[in-house]
Order: sequence, then structure tokens, then C-alpha cells
Amino acid sequence: MNFRLGSRKEEPEINLIPLIDVLLVILIFLMVTTTYSRFAELQINLPTADANKPEERPSQINVAVDGQSQYVVNRSAVPFRSTDSFAQELKRAAGGVPDPVIIINADAAATHQSVINIMEAARIAGFSRITFTTQAGKK
Repeated sequence: MNFRLGSRKEEPEINLIPLIDVLLVILIFLMVTTTYSRFAELQINLPTADANKPEERPSQINVAVDGQSQYVVNRSAVPFRSTDSFAQELKRAAGGVPDPVIIINADAAATHQSVINIMEAARIAGFSRITFTTQAGKK
């Protein structure tokens, strides 16, 4: 029996608002939980920085290292045999100054280990003030 002879049938509707809400929640969930590979595509070109030229310090030791891991302390070449021997070279360059500033001039192509070697030798020598030099960035 059909009791609705005179009435029209309503067409079924799909309400899109709840569907969009659910899709946005899923999208936000995926964005929050996804980890991105940050270091796979990095192109690093160091060092450059914008800074003022520091004032001259009478108690400073300039240590330079190039891309081939050749070390220079106060403009004289020093072979790196071990951190202990390099620490002795730093003490010799310091003279009688108790805590000179170690200025590390590392080439952009120098290995990270070369810079760490200098820092470790300074620690062994008892020097705690270390700074780095950079070249002015191109604007």
C-alpha cells in the first residue's frame, strides 16, 4: 500500500560540508605527523656573515686551517700530529698570557674535524675563549 500517492519523492542529497570537514581533519593529521627529510637536499656554502670588524686584541692567537687540513698558528705552519702536541703549540704561541683569545680562521672547504681539533687542543691547553672569523656576505 502506498499512502503517499499525491506527494513527490524527495531526491536524496549528499551533504558535502561534513565530508570537507573530515578531509580537512585528515589533511591536518597527515601534515602534523609527517616527518620531512631535512638534510637530504641541503646545499651548504659556509662561512659568510655580516658583522663589524672586531677591535684588535693584544692577547690573541690566530689559528688558520685550510681545505687540506694544514694548520697555521700566528702565521707559522704547524703540523698537526695530535691534539696534545697542538695544545703545546698553542701554549707556546700564547707566551705567558693566561687565557688568550683563540681566533679560528677556517676555510669553507675545511673539514669539521679540523675545527674540532683546534677547539679540543685549546681546551687541553686551558684556553676557553674561542671565536671564529668569517667573510662579509654578498648583498
